[in-house]
Amino acid sequence: MRFPRSLICIFLAPVALLAACNRGAHPAQTGNAAPDFTVSDGTTTVHLANYRGQVVLLNFWASWCGPCIEELPSLLALHHEQPNLTILAVSVDEDADAYSRFIVRHHMDLITVRDPSEFTAQLYHTDMWPETYLIDRNGIIRRKFVGPQDWSSPEIRNYLNSL
Repeated sequence: MRFPRSLICIFLAPVALLAACNRGAHPAQTGNAAPDFTVSDGTTTVHLANYRGQVVLLNFWASWCGPCIEELPSLLALHHEQPNLTILAVSVDEDADAYSRFIVRHHMDLITVRDPSEFTAQLYHTDMWPETYLIDRNGIIRRKFVGPQDWSSPEIRNYLNSL
């Protein structure tokens, strides 16, 4: 049975669009220098270049994001168990009070800053939460993690230790 070309195009177009999507674990930025940024929320200022020479997990999150809350316990455990790993958590929360209450309620003792304009997320072509970028000591993006992760998984831990 032969299918008309127009029907084939209708079915292949969405596949092509999905293949071009930059949400996968190996986006176009992988292997490139991480975009530098400075973001300040009045309490905390983070300048990515200050962490050159360190392995950095750059995590985009929000206090109202269910998947972000789901991954938080393992992210905090990773922070406590891997002191040589720098975790920078950039929140896109617009509500400063909700953000502050969340930090206190969840005992977030890692480096976090609020960027309600989503300037930093836009630099990384991130618009869904959570997304996390692994940046090596030379400032190169090595991997992108999409969605909530179990940061205690042996695969992730081995990969982090290899850097």
